[in-house]
Amino acid sequence: MTISLALETGLRHLAPTFGLAAIFVCASLLTRPSRANDAPSLPEAPASSAAATARCGPGSTRLGGKVQAAEGAPSPARERHDLAEHPFWDRPNVALFASVGASRALDYSSTLNMRRRGVEEILLTNDTVDNHPAFLAIEAGATALSIGASYLFHRYHHHRLERWTSIVHASLATSGALRNYALESARPSTAP
Repeated sequence: MTISLALETGLRHLAPTFGLAAIFVCASLLTRPSRANDAPSLPEAPASSAAATARCGPGSTRLGGKVQAAEGAPSPARERHDLAEHPFWDRPNVALFASVGASRALDYSSTLNMRRRGVEEILLTNDTVDNHPAFLAIEAGATALSIGASYLFHRYHHHRLERWTSIVHASLATSGALRNYALESARPSTAP
């Protein structure tokens, strides 16, 4: 009896720890380390008027003290922005979306396991969870919603938020699933 109690207590503390560990592992894999010699990602400071006049070439105009490039010439800020672009379905995103799908599948199975053991569901009604096709549709919809939110962040050039959406979603779903497995089974009452 004491071994099962110790195991249960250990599993209760394991779920939040695993969730935090998953967040840190995903963050370390997806972020690029910053080095002291890296060029800053901030735009360059405006040039002095003499340097701006020297740079002002054919097809460029000077309006209000600012040099404006011709319509077809790319600006240095635009060139840097193009380098930061990436396809939406690149390798890191596919891995993150797969982890979101896997964590939602784990949440699905852990919630059904929890209901079979007689534990009440907190976030949804028990009727919804007990209706397996409806619950599966909710889990698939949550995965699709996460991918859609990542796409919106990608579309509007918020690439860090694009990645963090999936990282946080997968971590929270995994920690919730581990919590479901760690819950005690409901004991039937023996009162007359």
